[in-house]
Amino acid sequence: MGTSGTGNGGRLRVGVIGAGLIARVMHLHYLRETADTWDIAGICDIAAQSAADRAAEYGIPAVFTDWRDLLEESLDAVLVLTSGSHAPIALEAARRGIHVFVEKPMCFSSEEGRAMVESAAANDVILMVGYNKRYDPAYLRFREAYAALEDPRFLRVTTLESPFLPYVQHYHFAPGSPAPADVVARLGREAQAAIDTAIGAEQDFARSAYVAVLLDTLVHELNSVRGILGEPDRLDYVEMHDGQATVMLRFGGLPVAIHWIDLPGIARYEMEFAAFAVGGRATLSFPSPFLRNEAATVRLETGIPGTVASATTSETASYESSFRRELEAFAEAIRGGKPVATDGVDGLRDVLLCQAIIQSFRTGAPVDRPTRIPWLDAQPASAGQPAKG
Repeated sequence: MGTSGTGNGGRLRVGVIGAGLIARVMHLHYLRETADTWDIAGICDIAAQSAADRAAEYGIPAVFTDWRDLLEESLDAVLVLTSGSHAPIALEAARRGIHVFVEKPMCFSSEEGRAMVESAAANDVILMVGYNKRYDPAYLRFREAYAALEDPRFLRVTTLESPFLPYVQHYHFAPGSPAPADVVARLGREAQAAIDTAIGAEQDFARSAYVAVLLDTLVHELNSVRGILGEPDRLDYVEMHDGQATVMLRFGGLPVAIHWIDLPGIARYEMEFAAFAVGGRATLSFPSPFLRNEAATVRLETGIPGTVASATTSETASYESSFRRELEAFAEAIRGGKPVATDGVDGLRDVLLCQAIIQSFRTGAPVDRPTRIPWLDAQPASAGQPAKG
């Protein structure tokens, strides 16, 4: 059961499950940087040597290869940083009264997501999904700038995906060790079963795109748009090809286009949110998510109607890490502060939206209210206006 940070200098005892890339580059680094808040009680990975190496590097006292054993420790919280569905771990942690942070995506199917949300609520624990961009000061500034725009007409998101290895080589960490083949095979079978539940058992291009593009990558863009505008009224159109995806959404009268393009031949990652309005324009540009403390920027454009006069300003909101800020928000929520912006319900809506995108792609038909949770929502949430919270 969770200890609420008592008897440990007020720090929160946290277990880390998954010693892979995002743990090594970001989360373990920022847990150590915020050691006045977090006490890493143990680390778990199915690759024993990877877990042992991270434990030695970060001074973590306990090492596990089975997450169930880690949950036997006295923990306030657990970070689930593995690949695949996070539902089994999150459900068991919640049952034990342990607060849960899961990396995106939270799971593979809306059925898993509902179980995670209901279990967290029933056991009075925080369930948070790791959408770090939602905590970036530049994103919050762009959200504010969008709310101030006069008569917005269009929002466009463009991501130019690129190889990630050039962005992490400078961290100089040892390569990970292989995981047991039988465990990998079992986890693969479990993942395939969850995907079957989500979008059917058809082995087509859409199935691979669901995991490799929508849930693994584009879910960040989908979540960030929802964080600005609320819930979409309609999924208008989907086009996907190898290395490319386009999703058209409608929020009230506002059309939104999301474009994702994989460009593996050049390490020049770009993600841009651009809002166009009668009274001005606002643009948010993100650097590679694997660069620590690299600032996102906001560009604001204004003019004087009927004249050639115009002005452009470029803002750097902060050099604070969004990964550190989301961990701080998680700790604040555990200690009784304000709820997290990216809770389990928020993550569940993204899974529903990804499922709807596959439905629309396969059928060629639009989907109304694609993020609606039938057992939770009574009325549409969006009119093209900024989301609350």
